[in-house]
Amino acid sequence: MLVLGLIPARGGSKGVPRKNARLLCGKPLLAYTAEAALAARRLTRVVLSTDDAEIAEIGMRCQLEVPFMRPAELARDDTPMLPVVQHAVGWMKQQGEIFDAVCLLQPTNPLRRPEDIDGCIALLEEQDADSVFTTLSVPAEHHPNWVYFETSSGMLRLSNGDTEPTPGRQQLPAAFHREGSVYVTRCDVLLEQNTLYGSRIFGYRMDGKHSVNIDDPKDWQAAEELIAQRLA
Repeated sequence: MLVLGLIPARGGSKGVPRKNARLLCGKPLLAYTAEAALAARRLTRVVLSTDDAEIAEIGMRCQLEVPFMRPAELARDDTPMLPVVQHAVGWMKQQGEIFDAVCLLQPTNPLRRPEDIDGCIALLEEQDADSVFTTLSVPAEHHPNWVYFETSSGMLRLSNGDTEPTPGRQQLPAAFHREGSVYVTRCDVLLEQNTLYGSRIFGYRMDGKHSVNIDDPKDWQAAEELIAQRLA
């Protein structure tokens, strides 16, 4: 299976300004994802998609390929990830590079391991899945069987449509949320169905010790602490 590793890293950022270029425990945030991607065995090529010259230079220093610059209209704060991935896969296709799947690796999840990347790709292949992404278990107190939505009239309704909540923790079915470190999607699903997910979706369970998603300064501090513990 030919798999394109794609690292999207634009220059703008609201929560943590210039976070993709910022030093985290002595090296750019981007470097952590680059190292994991290049060490993975199942990625055919690894490219960086960025609109920013400084980040492109950092990427090249990290041994990433930067074959194109991302158009400005795909690097706004409100740009969804889907067209960014489609642009990269489409650009490579125009150059004669055809891939079976694309593996999205966002720099804001710096703790993923190469084996997590390879595990997601293996699961995609084994299950003939449309997509695979990393997951974490939903804490019981946030389980959909116990979560209520408020209607326009102020009444509460269970999110799962039941009339009564599941009585005990032991009866709750397993529930998961997207963890964010790795997304793998078949290219035909991406381009022809216009989605990152498709219908045959499988989850790769992450170890929480290797998971952090940096959106704000508090997350950045948590990542620093976790990485410092690894280095100690």
